[in-house]
Amino acid sequence: MTCHLTVWGQSNGDGVTEKLAKLGFENVRWTENEFERIYTIENIAYKIQETGISKAIETIQKYGMSENKRCKIIVTRQDLPEISLVHEGSKTSKWNASYEIGDSWQEVKKEKKKNSSQYKVDILIYPQLSFQNMDITKVYQAMFSLNPALEVSLWKGMKFTGQVILPLYVDTEGYAAYPLIYKKVRPGFVTVSQRFNLPYRVRGKATFGFFNNDQHGIDIQLFRPFHDERFSMEARAGYTGLGYWDKFKYKYNGEYQWTWSCGGSFYWPLYDVKFSLKAEQYLLGERGVRFDMIRHFKYASVGFYAMKAEGASSNGGFRFQVALPPYKQKRHKYIPRITMSKNMGLIYNAGNERKYYRQYRVESSDNIMEDNSLNPIYIENKLFN
Repeated sequence: MTCHLTVWGQSNGDGVTEKLAKLGFENVRWTENEFERIYTIENIAYKIQETGISKAIETIQKYGMSENKRCKIIVTRQDLPEISLVHEGSKTSKWNASYEIGDSWQEVKKEKKKNSSQYKVDILIYPQLSFQNMDITKVYQAMFSLNPALEVSLWKGMKFTGQVILPLYVDTEGYAAYPLIYKKVRPGFVTVSQRFNLPYRVRGKATFGFFNNDQHGIDIQLFRPFHDERFSMEARAGYTGLGYWDKFKYKYNGEYQWTWSCGGSFYWPLYDVKFSLKAEQYLLGERGVRFDMIRHFKYASVGFYAMKAEGASSNGGFRFQVALPPYKQKRHKYIPRITMSKNMGLIYNAGNERKYYRQYRVESSDNIMEDNSLNPIYIENKLFN
């Protein structure tokens, strides 16, 4: 829990945005009208979003509040608005977080940005660990690699990801061992993604390129919270083909298939638990349902899942994601920043199902912890409750 004491400072908006930029926040702007003062921030320096937002609030409350005037902070991702935090301006008010942006973005987006994210490069090291218990002569067969990924934003909402898989250990001996090709240095994710915001608070992302699980193609994701933001809807569709990298040569069969997912979620604020139920079509064309329950902590997300599809046995397991240090690292102008990925996770397949329920991820940064990092209910719980 973080406690914020409101002090109305004397600095104007230019001074506050300068301080925020020096702290490492990007795409910083401000504007003001007769009703409210508006700031935009994008947290790049702090891996834990609520930590970064807390630092921004502390700075704005110390130097940039205007008494009896509302203050709104719009938190962006790739320079597109994601959530807002609103303080009504009285000394008894508290900050309220929401997906609702209103007309404030149209006003403030015209202002000049400080510390723009455009053309800035991150090189993130993604550790990957996989293990399986399929051979009775061995306790586990394992595979471990370090996968550096270059990530860069070229325009608003857009991100390029280029990753290389560097195998460190691959067990290729015994029954159901990992294929020999996994010992080769090869590309991982190579994608271009474009985020976009639609009317009625719909957020979306379209991604094209080479995904994981031997898939390439195009994928579109949509998310919409309801008026009661504990409830939301999610939809996804992909048109992908099967292929694999043999060193740096890509081989594929030219056949493509549709996959899709559609369902709803409920977020339980008391324990920061997200429940979701979805109907899905997987890579072999089988259709089924999936249930997830994930609890989110500051430095980890932990939960379990269950699945049932036509022609396949029921399956399930647990999953977790853990934040990796260092937890703070600013970029220095346009010098590429090299650091560990934000987090690392594992999915445990309790049913040892290897044929059915196959899915894919479109970016190296996609995971359950990142998906929840800008949930306004979660942010408000961690900062103010």
